[in-house]
Amino acid sequence: MTYQDKEFLSILKEEKTRQENTIELIASENYVSKAVLDAQGSIFTNKYAEGYPNARYYGGCKYIDEIENLAINRARKLFNVEFVNVQLHSGSQANMATYFALLNVNDKILSMNLSSGGHLTHGSKVNFSGKLFDFHHYGVNNTGYIDYDNVLEIAKKIKPKMIVCGASAYSRIIDFKKFREIANFVGAYLVADISHIAGLIATNLHPSPVEYADVITSTTHKTLRGPRGAMIFTNNKDVFSKIQKSVFPGIQGGPMEHTIAAKAVSFGEVLLPSFKKYQENVLLNARYLSDAFMNRGFDILSSGTDNHLFVIDLSNMHISGVDAQNLLDSVNIAVSKSTIPNDTKSAWVTSGIRIGTPAMTSRGMNEKCMEKIADLIFESIKNRDNAKILKNIKETILKFVKNYPIPDYYE
Repeated sequence: MTYQDKEFLSILKEEKTRQENTIELIASENYVSKAVLDAQGSIFTNKYAEGYPNARYYGGCKYIDEIENLAINRARKLFNVEFVNVQLHSGSQANMATYFALLNVNDKILSMNLSSGGHLTHGSKVNFSGKLFDFHHYGVNNTGYIDYDNVLEIAKKIKPKMIVCGASAYSRIIDFKKFREIANFVGAYLVADISHIAGLIATNLHPSPVEYADVITSTTHKTLRGPRGAMIFTNNKDVFSKIQKSVFPGIQGGPMEHTIAAKAVSFGEVLLPSFKKYQENVLLNARYLSDAFMNRGFDILSSGTDNHLFVIDLSNMHISGVDAQNLLDSVNIAVSKSTIPNDTKSAWVTSGIRIGTPAMTSRGMNEKCMEKIADLIFESIKNRDNAKILKNIKETILKFVKNYPIPDYYE
């Protein structure tokens, strides 16, 4: 591919170099295949297609309908569901569409608080969700696990119209059946936001919410290893009818059919046997890495992980989350700062960092690599005021990552 825009090409090359030379531990990031990149950059970009397959507001949508139906049908197969909307631009919009479809403004919603691992769209006061709806929150207990009895007690007290389960930084198995029982007890809708764990659910490595939730929302990147976007699915026909209207014309106009095409391609990759092996390795690497950190004196929330991520409480290391993030970025390790339960620092500073293994597992890293990564991070934090040692760590990383190039895993 030839680019005529030299300014753009220069930035593109720099970002390519950054990705190649970085140990990528941001839990929400991954590497899509060449096939997904090609689909997203295809001529489907040129087409406007307001509406849904066989019900468009524009002409010339015969093949647009085919590609969108391909994405829908592959998602239905992956998650064993009947109804899927693949038009959402982001996970935030998927949650927005769901709230608007089933609730009125100021209705009560119960969800996980942000400091325990919830998401901005689960009721943060700075987000549309917290501004338009009356959110109440549950958290985690002293061991870092969800206390379902406590969730029930809160639900009984506030009587929410909706309960949201799912998280952005919770490392343990979510018991969707228990959440269903709690929702039934108070007569609430149950929404499962599986954005982070969708790849694990699609490969039967985490329990599925399909049997229990009224609505499931998810992004299509992260563990699913597809393009940045989202989807909503359900087995309830009446609920889905409301969801469809809420997405279009409710909160979106023309869908991004080039991204939907990339979703279709990535869902095809998830259906391959090799993808389950990849997810198994993601889990193994997360456990290896969390153990390696604990062996070096780091405080891991809930003392481990059941999925692809975990959160490190840095309090005993005497460094804030944002300072650790910036420090590690300087030696080519990418992490994201993260709040911890009952955090005394702001969301811009935080007391922790979130670590995830999907991206580096995609690059072929294994148990020995996880040990090395833990060592590199430990040495960086320990020697954060020693420029010479940090320079040597960066040079070590540049050599190390060359053994694990960004792959093309399409088969």
